[in-house]
Amino acid sequence: MIRRWIQGHAAHTPDAPALGFEAQRLSYAALDRRIAAAAAMLTAQGIGHGDRIAFLGLNHPAQLILLFACARLGAIQVPLNWRLAAPELRFILEDSGAVALAATQEMREAARFAAPAGCTVLEAEATWPAAPMPPPTGEADDPVLLVYTSGTTGRPKGAVLDQQAVLFNALNAIHAFGLTAADRVLTLLPLFHVGGLNIQTMPALLAGAEVVLLPRFDAATFFAAIAEHRPTLTLLVPAVMQALVAHPGWQAADLSSLRAIGAGSSEVPLPLIEAFHARGIPVQQVYGATETGPVAICQTRGEALAAPGSLGQPALHGEARVVDPAGRELPPGEAGEIQLRGPHLARGYWGAPDPTAAAFRDGWFASGDVGRRDADGRFWFTDRLKHVIISGGENIYPAEVERVLRTAPGVLEGAVCGRPDPRWGEVPVAVVVPGEGFDAAAVLRHFEGQLARFKHPRDVVAVEALPRTALGKVQVEALRAIARGG
Repeated sequence: MIRRWIQGHAAHTPDAPALGFEAQRLSYAALDRRIAAAAAMLTAQGIGHGDRIAFLGLNHPAQLILLFACARLGAIQVPLNWRLAAPELRFILEDSGAVALAATQEMREAARFAAPAGCTVLEAEATWPAAPMPPPTGEADDPVLLVYTSGTTGRPKGAVLDQQAVLFNALNAIHAFGLTAADRVLTLLPLFHVGGLNIQTMPALLAGAEVVLLPRFDAATFFAAIAEHRPTLTLLVPAVMQALVAHPGWQAADLSSLRAIGAGSSEVPLPLIEAFHARGIPVQQVYGATETGPVAICQTRGEALAAPGSLGQPALHGEARVVDPAGRELPPGEAGEIQLRGPHLARGYWGAPDPTAAAFRDGWFASGDVGRRDADGRFWFTDRLKHVIISGGENIYPAEVERVLRTAPGVLEGAVCGRPDPRWGEVPVAVVVPGEGFDAAAVLRHFEGQLARFKHPRDVVAVEALPRTALGKVQVEALRAIARGG
């Protein structure tokens, strides 16, 4: 159970460094005291077992403190993407039934706009007075994280991760990265994603290592943090890797403290892997999804050097297979859907039995991704069954964007797909049939305040008619060809 992690380290190594953030340095004993105070505060608010507490803010120790407090009380944290617009945040808060929303100072106004009736806004950065720890009630099978991921229906779905799933995910990561108490992990990816939270940050705290948090990514800040803190591990996505390699400080930066980096969220281009390998830093790929914790397939350091570009092999506590459309497992070399199984999986989607039944079949999670397994047991990514656009590590689902596009002025009909982009991997593009008063710039402005900025189409391509099948469905590949040409 994760509720015991910090208490255990505080008992055995109280003075060991646990969390660093700006000028703050918390030992494991100090972190344990902060968690006890937060748990006491939540209890005083009437929050307890099964209640949902949302968090809105840039990377901050408060999120981790509240997460461990929730684990001790059997409550559930709902991390919120601070890039979302107020209507999107409100939907998640209402769907999850959050009774409280803890917000950092820079997000307090957004929190007040988003919080529905009955959802108390708390100051996440408040210093709560020391208080005795309420009796712990959180158990291994209690949900502790409710992480929302966009769905193909255009509405986010909340993946329910219990304490056991977070534990086994951390064990998978500890094995893959060889994490020990001697490590120092630099966390710069957002903690509202299971990637930023669960691939290295939480595993490091289970191992008794130190975590240094950066509020958000900035290339210059990253290089400065490497020089100051000398981390042994960090986690990146392709867009961040590209920004670092292209930065003027890349060649001169002393990266020798890093024994490896983790990478994932989308296919990592081989030239980026080679750029890091040329600096003596193996790129260990991690494959998974919000629904898998996410560590499901991964590379060790040796595997990263032996097979650059592969996803690796099934995580230590997990299974993976490639199946045909009928669900039959395929032999090595044949491409099919990647399916995943293990104690690190989510138990399903919050309040959504039908999507849960569709995605979790006989204990296996259907990833929606196409891949193959080679003769050595390594998995390789091929393509996506789903139409997800992955832009800078963020998932964008066309249906969600199309709901807003349909209300844009001068648009008779439209569809959204991804266009390859050298910086972001992909960017969303709207392909529309124009009507009276159509103006492409006005269509782009229409998304302001309705969706997070990273979901906004970067371009509008006008066509006489959308490409459709005989049954009237939009032909996605033809749409993508139009977007590329536009």
